[in-house]
Amino acid sequence: MNILLLGSGGRESAFAWKISQSPKCRQLFIAPGNAGTSQYGKNVNIKATDFDSIGRFATENKVDLILVGPEEPLVKGIHDFFLADEKLKHIPVIGPQQEGAQLEGSKDFSKDFMFRNNIPTAASKTFTRETLHEGFEYLSTQSLPIVLKADGLAAGKGVLICETLKEAERELISMLTEAKFGDASSKVVVEQFLTGIELSVFVMTDGQHYKVLPEAKDYKRIGEGDSGLNTGGMGSVSPVPFADAAFMKKVHDKVIVPTVNGLKKEKIPYKGFIFIGLMNCNGEPYVIEYNCRMGDPETESVMLRIESDFVDLLQGVAKGNLNEKELVISNKTAATVVCVAGGYPGEYLRNKVITGMENVHESKVFHAGTSMNGENVITTGGRVLAISTLQDNMFNALQQATADASRIYWDGIYFRKDIGFDLL
Repeated sequence: MNILLLGSGGRESAFAWKISQSPKCRQLFIAPGNAGTSQYGKNVNIKATDFDSIGRFATENKVDLILVGPEEPLVKGIHDFFLADEKLKHIPVIGPQQEGAQLEGSKDFSKDFMFRNNIPTAASKTFTRETLHEGFEYLSTQSLPIVLKADGLAAGKGVLICETLKEAERELISMLTEAKFGDASSKVVVEQFLTGIELSVFVMTDGQHYKVLPEAKDYKRIGEGDSGLNTGGMGSVSPVPFADAAFMKKVHDKVIVPTVNGLKKEKIPYKGFIFIGLMNCNGEPYVIEYNCRMGDPETESVMLRIESDFVDLLQGVAKGNLNEKELVISNKTAATVVCVAGGYPGEYLRNKVITGMENVHESKVFHAGTSMNGENVITTGGRVLAISTLQDNMFNALQQATADASRIYWDGIYFRKDIGFDLL
């Protein structure tokens, strides 16, 4: 079959690598892709949000299945766009329709969904510009620190943890009346701060049945020891030692089952991935957020641990018979170390020539923010490469990924050397 993969990051590189191994894949197209995805398929210069061009390309190239990597096309309704077109509706899209994508597209929607379906989550209330003073009153009754979340998509930057009441009031004003995060903060969710350790759980569903993919833990802060600014993710590890069978049974019974059943009960069609961001609070799982796609850099670790044919699983989602498909997971450990551009997550350096990738033999080098300039691979994004490896145990995986990251060079390269150390 011909498959079109949308996106250009490390997650899409890992998807492309996995899809290209399947005997079921005749041709893989990646739109727009990056300098690394071209080794697994054919890059196509179309933005993931240019629905008209994607539709035309899919028809002209006899595409049999579309896998959507990032959240933006899903929240903007690419699945609905295909269903509404007589010439396109036969092409299955892996990724929820617009209503289901609101699980990520609107924090207010997702919190209401959790409350309605008795899914454990932090207490919260949502406020708008018109209810700002009620927001102040609510803040004054809450314990500190307190979390403020922009309702809409804010490129992973719309969450603030406020240590004082004054700071919380100031930020609430900034978000609601000064559009700190643009339209994304026209509504703000004020949420109880949860203490614990985070992990990411991934579910693949055809709307009726589901498979639980390997869990992972990612590292958001730029600095070692989890210090400094938040980023899109500096590394990931899978499996997660504290997510033992007893804890994962609680996650399954208290979170995954009510989420899938809630979507069915509320007649929200959903074919794709559900990313569940969890907090382990004294052995109990609480949902921090949903995403309507796989995580990045977690996908780079998760894909290494999936031994079954990934295209077969995607077909199961498309045809509604995922329950008949086999999911085999390696018991080895995968680790990912993300190499970023100098200055990231602030204003970062671009167009630096990357060298040394040919020296990496024990890890996969998944490209994220890269492109070709003549014969050279150059940096174009903040997160540039994800160095991912699968080894017999966690110590070896972390050591290998970190060692392989240090074999690569460009002007201003930076990576954390302590990914996963908290788990050892």
